[in-house]
Amino acid sequence: MSEAASTHVALAKSTRNSATTISTTDGALLPSLAPLLHEWLPRQRWFAGKGRPVTGFRLVSATEMVPLDGTAGPGLLHLLLRVEQPSRSVRAADDCYQLLLGVRTSLPPLLAGALVGRVERGPLAGRTVYDALHDPRLADVLLERFRRPGSLGSLRFERTAEIPAGLTPRVLDAEQSNSSLVYGDAYILKIFRRVFPGTNPDLELPLALTGEGCERVPAPVAWFEAPGAEPLTLGVLQPFLHGARDGWQLALAALAAGRDFLPEARALGRATAEVHTALAAALPTPALRGTQTRQLVAQMTQRLEAAAQAVPALVPYVPGLRAAFDAVTDLGVRGSGWAQQRVHGDLHLGQTLRSADGFWSLIDFEGEPARPLPERRMPAPPVRDVAGMLRSFDYAARSHRPWNPEWAARCRAAYCEGYAQASGSDPRGEPELLRAHETDKAVYEVVYEARHRPDWLPVPMAAIQRLAQSAAA
Repeated sequence: MSEAASTHVALAKSTRNSATTISTTDGALLPSLAPLLHEWLPRQRWFAGKGRPVTGFRLVSATEMVPLDGTAGPGLLHLLLRVEQPSRSVRAADDCYQLLLGVRTSLPPLLAGALVGRVERGPLAGRTVYDALHDPRLADVLLERFRRPGSLGSLRFERTAEIPAGLTPRVLDAEQSNSSLVYGDAYILKIFRRVFPGTNPDLELPLALTGEGCERVPAPVAWFEAPGAEPLTLGVLQPFLHGARDGWQLALAALAAGRDFLPEARALGRATAEVHTALAAALPTPALRGTQTRQLVAQMTQRLEAAAQAVPALVPYVPGLRAAFDAVTDLGVRGSGWAQQRVHGDLHLGQTLRSADGFWSLIDFEGEPARPLPERRMPAPPVRDVAGMLRSFDYAARSHRPWNPEWAARCRAAYCEGYAQASGSDPRGEPELLRAHETDKAVYEVVYEARHRPDWLPVPMAAIQRLAQSAAA
């Protein structure tokens, strides 16, 4: 029997066997893996706790997806793990991470880059443990689970359509906060590494948009979760838009060729408006008034003050930036209100895809991964997404030499024009609200670049200077 056939036999065996969950009360499993995870986990791009020591682990659940007895090829172990790290906030909870670990007696050379380590003691003593997503045989197991939905140990698999078998998997290497597998250029499976209680917006919002008939977002085909009072969304399978290019690549290509990006920007504005319109139809749209307006401005001001402490270069601009926020408060005091709804939450050129026929799609509705999930699921004014895209045009123009601010300004205008054509409302018609959200986004960018890419800090700082002067004028 071939190795692949043996794996499918083991898969069928584990499907029939209801005892597929390793006991989380058994103290042997986690201590045996902990020394390996202490070394391996902080090196992963998706690990959010870099710069803080890992002091311990707590097992949330462990599910044996493919038997670990070694008689039918590699085993597959699914873990939900709380990682203990010191935090400045006494209220901060330990992050929960999802791990899919392959288990073999020895690791083939092609999987050497996925190595976690060799277990010295405990129930897996003498076995080699590795990141299972890099093993095509175990990646195929995940697809088989979606093809035959239902419960497996502490996991539940759901699907909305038939899924063909035999699609070759490959790992995408570009992602940072999650991991993704592409199956035969037909589907893409996003695995959420850092998971939170509650439905992930990257499942919730595409499902809502599908219900409204919006074709601007790939519809979820399947997903899996850890059930509970607040289920943890673990992964989502969607159609893979083969041959599509993301908006960031297209914008940089236009800059390099010395041509404008106006038709694309205008069409992207229309696509954004269509998504907003569908989300407003599918989900509640509470008004932003009075106390809520003051709370919104207070949160923006707090982020500004914290950013100024972290990045001293911001300090001279704080009064002008605060004025941008205060202008929204003043309008609220005079009785102005704005519509709120569910939005993308982290919209920029890299979160868009354009097919060969020019059709734009929006992807990755997870929101900013650094923000708590309840905050990411809160309604917001639609201009929050608009502001993110306007900042992205500025980033694209700044990444090209020589800098072309006129290119960015024209793209920003074209995007707003396209948005207005599809929605009937020009985002520039609410200048105070738009400027406040642009300012909030630029402040976030300053902190990010100062911490992770200091060479890029001049990009958001140029916007900070412009926005501070505009608000003070």
